[in-house]
Amino acid sequence: MSIVRQAVASRCLELQPISLAEAKQFVASHHRHHQPPVGHKYSIAVNNGDDIVGVIIVGRPVARAYDDGWTLEVTRCCCIDGARNAASKLYGAARRAAWALGYRRLITYTLPSESGASLRGAGWRCIGIRGGGSWDCPSRPRVDKAPTGQKLLWEANDN
Repeated sequence: MSIVRQAVASRCLELQPISLAEAKQFVASHHRHHQPPVGHKYSIAVNNGDDIVGVIIVGRPVARAYDDGWTLEVTRCCCIDGARNAASKLYGAARRAAWALGYRRLITYTLPSESGASLRGAGWRCIGIRGGGSWDCPSRPRVDKAPTGQKLLWEANDN
């Protein structure tokens, strides 16, 4: 696709506010391997002029070590297949919103099988591989409903 056509395609995408309930419903219907998260700090949607084609949900970090009051985590980013550049637009908007709210760090995780092209396109950088594993333990049994292997940790650049 030519640069001119890409620019026109990305201009057709518009950001819009979305409630957590609506974002969770979108994730429940379209995400490949995760259920909706429980809560959030904020959510953002992107539409193609007619319909919502993607959502991003940002909340407190899942890992307690990162929950320092200055860090947020993208807990879900979900776009409909074929919504070109929607994920990059959402990751960029999530970063700008976090900075505007006074946060200093924004992170997310991807599976090693995912390319990370949308994150790189939005100016994020891969920090490295992180543990992964099950939350199940004898004192608090759980059923794993999502991939439990190693993940890649990404961080938004502050530019």
